[in-house]
Amino acid sequence: MINLSPPKFFTKCFPGFVWSIPSKSNTIYLTFDDGPTEGITPWVLDTLKHYDVKATFFCLGKKVEMHPEIFQRIIDEGHTVGNHSYSHLKGWETPTGQYVQDVDLANDLLNTNLFRPPYGRIKKSQSHQLRQRYKIIMWNVLSMDYSRWVTPKRCASIVLNNLRPGAIIVFHDSVKAEANMRYALVRVLEEARNRGLEFGGVG
Repeated sequence: MINLSPPKFFTKCFPGFVWSIPSKSNTIYLTFDDGPTEGITPWVLDTLKHYDVKATFFCLGKKVEMHPEIFQRIIDEGHTVGNHSYSHLKGWETPTGQYVQDVDLANDLLNTNLFRPPYGRIKKSQSHQLRQRYKIIMWNVLSMDYSRWVTPKRCASIVLNNLRPGAIIVFHDSVKAEANMRYALVRVLEEARNRGLEFGGVG
């Protein structure tokens, strides 16, 4: 079984982060990073609407400025919005003050208390400041849809093999991930419906 959950030592380093959402219900959590993207995010929204599914979109501030109408559609259709920074900085390579400022700049547009660090990389100093006003949402199922070394079938397999209640699944509504994401998402939604699983927004 392919399992791309985060290493246990990393989750122990950041115990205040949300890595999964344990629940007695059959709820799983679809999340999408790096949008909104013209031609891609609307397809995702159409697909989610077809299956009557709600998800969480971790948006980039700079792309919300480019596509405000798509961002508004995400909100209007009842999905949850999270902050993915303004310019997708790499936390490990960015001074803490600059990093925090970039996140807050995005939040002037997004108005959310949820944050997911780009690349999943964040320093403890950055985390300490951001956790004062954001809930930091990570994941325990990474689809790898963005990787050129991963085929659409493998992308779907990664998620399907780890499809269980409480899972936080990461897809990307980006150009780089489009082919894999489009293939995998429909199959994940179909299989979840067959298993009686439900979808919810991260809160």
